[in-house]
Amino acid sequence: MTRSSGVRVALLVVAVGLFGAAAVWGAPDDGRVIGIWPVGLATGAALLARGRQVPLVILAVGLLAFVEITVNRPTGVAAGYAVGIAVETAVVRWILKRGRPGPLTLRSDLDLRIYFLASIVGGAVAAVTGLVTAALADWGRPGTVALALGTAHLASQLCVIPLFALLPDHGPSAGPLERVLQWISIAVVTPLVFLPHDFPSLVFLAVPILAWSAFRMAPFEALLQMVAVLAFAIGMTTVGWGPFADVPSEYGMSVDARGIVLATYAATCAFIVVPLMLRAGVHLVTARDAAAERDRMRNVVDGTQGVAIIGTDDLGRITLFNPGAERLLGYSREEVLGLPTRMFHSEESIARKADELGVDPDHASVARAIMDRDLVATEMGFLRKDGEERSHAMTLSQIADERGHVIGYVSTSEDVTERLHTQNALEEAVQRLREVDAVKDAFVSSVSHELRTPITSILGYLEMLEDGSYGDLSPLQRDAVRRVSSNSDRLLGLIDDLLTLSRVQDSGLSGERAFDLRSVVEAGYAVVLPVLKSRRLQMGLDLPEEPVPFLGDRDLMERVVVNLVGNAVKFTPDGGRVAVGLAVLGDFAQLDVADTGIGIPVSEQPKLFTRFFRSELAQKNAIQGSGLGLSIVRGIVEKHGGSVAVTSEAGEGTTFHVRLPVVT
Repeated sequence: MTRSSGVRVALLVVAVGLFGAAAVWGAPDDGRVIGIWPVGLATGAALLARGRQVPLVILAVGLLAFVEITVNRPTGVAAGYAVGIAVETAVVRWILKRGRPGPLTLRSDLDLRIYFLASIVGGAVAAVTGLVTAALADWGRPGTVALALGTAHLASQLCVIPLFALLPDHGPSAGPLERVLQWISIAVVTPLVFLPHDFPSLVFLAVPILAWSAFRMAPFEALLQMVAVLAFAIGMTTVGWGPFADVPSEYGMSVDARGIVLATYAATCAFIVVPLMLRAGVHLVTARDAAAERDRMRNVVDGTQGVAIIGTDDLGRITLFNPGAERLLGYSREEVLGLPTRMFHSEESIARKADELGVDPDHASVARAIMDRDLVATEMGFLRKDGEERSHAMTLSQIADERGHVIGYVSTSEDVTERLHTQNALEEAVQRLREVDAVKDAFVSSVSHELRTPITSILGYLEMLEDGSYGDLSPLQRDAVRRVSSNSDRLLGLIDDLLTLSRVQDSGLSGERAFDLRSVVEAGYAVVLPVLKSRRLQMGLDLPEEPVPFLGDRDLMERVVVNLVGNAVKFTPDGGRVAVGLAVLGDFAQLDVADTGIGIPVSEQPKLFTRFFRSELAQKNAIQGSGLGLSIVRGIVEKHGGSVAVTSEAGEGTTFHVRLPVVT
């Protein structure tokens, strides 16, 4: 607890003593209670106290009450009243704080309920204390004493506690002139209603003015007005003026009835002013937040130039038409407000959309279907002011209030006419490319078939020439025949590659059957093995001991092995090494073909399996090839539900990994 806060608490305790003495002094000598003792101020001091200061404040309040009350009340009665005041202060503080650190707040409905509960409990504690004290000390009628103390303490708590709470932080909604007029009204009306003796009902004329203050003034200012009015009423009543002073004599009641009526009036004012003040604050803050949100939304809506935002009421009449809608549709806001949105859609557009959605060809049915199906960015024709129909991607939604009642609709749409034209053109271009590609594939397949027959015939005659079937050849002639035969073999290999690629792309696995994958790998390896006669390479084959059952096209799978091993041999210089291995990894068989050849640059690997692609290193080293081998490998492997990957770097060799599902 800081020194300054300690000083404030001490000053409040002193104020409790002064106002308490005034209350006891102003109480009728022949009465049984002590006026409106400032127990609310005592609660305020306890609220500001911290830690170990709290019990000291409560004890000081109890002692002050005892000392002051003993001046004109019996010691036993003073002790009972003082204990009740101390207990009430502690209980009310405990309810208000609820174990929470920091200052008391009075800003929400929960805070208001806690405030009322604490005040009522405080009044109840005072009433019980008065009842018990009066009964034990034979001090007047216990019921009257309980009622007088209960109402007095309830009024004190209700009127004073809000002064120690954090109130709504809004300023006055009234302007300077209205505030001056309000203060003048309260200053004039209050004396007028509390000076007469004969018209008690006139005192309630001050209540509407206090309510006016609660609605329009700053919260603390409204509380000050209420406290000022009540202080004036208490002062007038204490000196025998005002409509409450003669209540006992006029109606044949005990002198304590004057305090009961006065306290009831004070409590009534608090019950009206505090909730109105709080509700006005909440309403003002909510209204300001709503206005700020409305302005933000208005800025967003008005700033969205590329989107048409159209809002309507529940009958479909336009209430919102943003600048984007003005730009896209050609109408000004003033031209369309109050008109139905049906004006933006032609009969043909509605009929097309109705046919697409399978509903009746009318505007209402189409709109209902779009909302019921939560369609987003659905295509819809919109008519511009100049009569041109544009295609919009539209979203239509309902607007409902908090009870779920539909109060309007909002549509957002974007002109996508050019986008659709571009998309249609692209689709047509893609279709034409597919047709061209199909024609090309058919042409390649047809030409390949047509070329294979004469090439085979040429190779046959070349073999006969080499064998001397047509007579002996001179060395130059034999060399020429060898060159022709070699190039014919290359051409035949290219034709076979094209035919295989066409078969893989255009058909399924016609020759599918079960076989041992080991035998296929071994057969493909054996096809390439004769190359070692003219090359200095180390080659190795590693196969598992157990069979590797596989379901597929045996010839195509052998082609995979031949292509991969052939490439490894082709791209590995003499003195290098080629290793072929097959292993079973769970439900998959993995074929690895590794070499120590020239490798493949990382930048070229994404294009490695495309048709006719050849690495720069292959071209630089003048290594012959068609660029179809790896494309064929990937096509065959993927047809069999597998995958192929590569690990390589330039000059570091290459390893191909083929994963294939095995039969389990």
